[in-house]
Amino acid sequence: MPEPVIELDGICRDFPSQPPVRALDTVSLRVGRGDYLAIIGPSGSGKSTLLNVLGLLDRPTSGGYRLDGIDTTTMRDGARTRLRGDRIGFVFQSFHLLSHRSVVENVMLAEIYGRQSRKGRRERALAALERVGLAHRTEFPPDRLSGGERQRAAIARALLGEPSLLLCDEPTGNLDSRNTEAVLDLFDELREQGLTIVVITHEQEVSARAGRRVRITDGALTEL
Repeated sequence: MPEPVIELDGICRDFPSQPPVRALDTVSLRVGRGDYLAIIGPSGSGKSTLLNVLGLLDRPTSGGYRLDGIDTTTMRDGARTRLRGDRIGFVFQSFHLLSHRSVVENVMLAEIYGRQSRKGRRERALAALERVGLAHRTEFPPDRLSGGERQRAAIARALLGEPSLLLCDEPTGNLDSRNTEAVLDLFDELREQGLTIVVITHEQEVSARAGRRVRITDGALTEL
């Protein structure tokens, strides 16, 4: 069997208080290469905490997390940062595009803190924009794009390093129904190309498009 991209074993995340708050409760999860998973749940269910653990932005209190077969739970912070930059692309509800930079320059910024050579950076950014259907908008400033186009630019930026995992947090939360459909169509295409996608959402329309769904409630996961 090929190594899963995500392998969580009994993950718990506790936050100090009186009494302590358990945000994740013995979470185990396997996500294989090319899977498209939606994680759904109400506000306060633990979605954000799970996103932070999956994205190596936070450490679990206990349990194990292997990303692409690499044990992340004992890694030093610098190694975790490098692994995150190499293996995970992030897509957020807010597009986080710089208004004073062109679309292609925004995408190129994804490599600023990476270990990729500066040579060919623009060409790689242009290829990523073509991959998401924005080859005709490369020199536009973000404020001249529709919401859906801005999110596709953000997805191109996330794809620039050829990540193993695309981790999306409410990626259609700022979009109307037409642009939501376009972004979900793009996720379908990326999944067909073999990319592993995890979407955290509360929207039924978004979760219905995923190949697999889990619900988080009070920090515990249930397969749907």
